[in-house]
Amino acid sequence: MKRFILTGSPGAGKTVILRQLELEGFGVVEEAATDVIAVRHAQGIFEPWTEPAFIDDVVALQRKRRIRAAHFPDVVQIHDRSAFCTAALAIYLGYPASSVLTDELGRLKTEKVFEKGVLFVRNLGFVAPTGARRISLEEALRFERIHAEVYLRHGFEITYIEPGILADRVEAIKLAMGVNEK
Repeated sequence: MKRFILTGSPGAGKTVILRQLELEGFGVVEEAATDVIAVRHAQGIFEPWTEPAFIDDVVALQRKRRIRAAHFPDVVQIHDRSAFCTAALAIYLGYPASSVLTDELGRLKTEKVFEKGVLFVRNLGFVAPTGARRISLEEALRFERIHAEVYLRHGFEITYIEPGILADRVEAIKLAMGVNEK
């Protein structure tokens, strides 16, 4: 099984790209941070990312989803973010890497869980705010740079998916994964 990471800054268009790939039959493993935020919002915690435990909660949910997805029959899986993204988030938020995060990063590298080629969706030039996405374009671009630095530091090769129409971005991703048709 080949597992690819699809990442990028908030508002880069990852979700719509993932939905299209899913419609085309690719296995998609959902991102965790947005769901952790949604649960915390429902619990009355409106800025959960201000608590250092947020990072470990995201890592734990990512790990559960990755382990569950290992039992899926997909030949190709696309993971919406990874613990490497969570490491970038920790840096962005100014948190030290916890032992939970560090252990997960080590496990992912040792077990070679993901393909070395990470699919990095570039920012569209604007950010539409949502309940979970409260970031300016300037901050999103800073976050994008941190993401790229983290992936390069951990030995990944980045394939940048440039802004453009959905069909072109999806084709660029399929080309980078070495698949033309699912």
